[in-house]
Amino acid sequence: MNSMKKTELLGMNMLELEEFAVKMGQPRFRGRQLHRWIYVKDCCSFYEMSDIPRELRQQLDAVARISIPRVLKQRVSADGTRKFLMEMNDKKRVETVLIPQSSNLNGHYTLCVSSQVGCPFRCAFCATGQGVFQRNLAACEIVGQLLGSRRELKRRLKNPQDPLISNVVFMGMGEPLLNFAQVIKAIQIMNDPRGIKLGQRHITISTCGEANGILRLAETDLQVTLAISLHAADDRLRDELVPINKKYPLKTLMAAVNTYIEKTGRRVTFEYIMLDGVNISRKDAENLVKLIKPFLANVNLIPYNEVDGLPYNRPAPNQVKQFYDWLVALGLNVTIREEHGSDIKAACGQLAVKPV
Repeated sequence: MNSMKKTELLGMNMLELEEFAVKMGQPRFRGRQLHRWIYVKDCCSFYEMSDIPRELRQQLDAVARISIPRVLKQRVSADGTRKFLMEMNDKKRVETVLIPQSSNLNGHYTLCVSSQVGCPFRCAFCATGQGVFQRNLAACEIVGQLLGSRRELKRRLKNPQDPLISNVVFMGMGEPLLNFAQVIKAIQIMNDPRGIKLGQRHITISTCGEANGILRLAETDLQVTLAISLHAADDRLRDELVPINKKYPLKTLMAAVNTYIEKTGRRVTFEYIMLDGVNISRKDAENLVKLIKPFLANVNLIPYNEVDGLPYNRPAPNQVKQFYDWLVALGLNVTIREEHGSDIKAACGQLAVKPV
């Protein structure tokens, strides 16, 4: 059978896999076995599923597939961050970043996943937005980034115990809230305690300001963290840096954020890329405080990770500290993000692949 016509099992939840087994004339527990092999064992070969009868494995191989994305290239940073170039079935490619949470490289990791191939929003300072937007990723391709990264860790680190991916952030390529249904399904699969068992509060969705998506997220009852890529606190500058601001200006965006906080009771994070000479003046700090202080929120400052060909520069350390000090003095809850992976172009805003 042509593999393109096979049923994709990756991206199915437990119930869907049970129903798939029943349609094959098998008991429901065969679906539960498949679920375990896929989401616990990171297995994509039916022939490795040792507790499934050989004849059934052959039947499964003829009608179904488990398409964990293929890692074409891996780069490792001096700080242990790993960037994977992953290829989907149609040859589209995304970058995925695995970040160690400590100097112990056999410890916990945060995985930064992509939700689209490219990004339609074209933020002025971001490498991803300079390329061509190609398509949304399916839930199977999003979850597949986690399984593929976990499998690669097992192989590369040769650790007898599974390295633990304890956090997932939707901060890779693309705007997650423009791919709402597939992102939500991927999160539900990651959260299933019978499989990947990643807690909802260990998942962050980062948006450039897709206000309608924020309102939709507020209705889901998910306990994920919402991060808003703000980068400017006045419409004129934000129009230049984050073009979606022309569709959802700050008044509209902040109204959506306020609704989200009221409905969920959850604190949000505002991310702020610091661009030398662009958005880190005293006036910028005052505007940011005026905009953010009424909300239950944190501000995460991100010194710019420079991108070849773009006209923006990283501010000096003393400028970063000055802007931070202004915000703290004016009453905001502020952190400065620790940089990971900039030496392999894996840091915030540096992910990009050429169209295939």
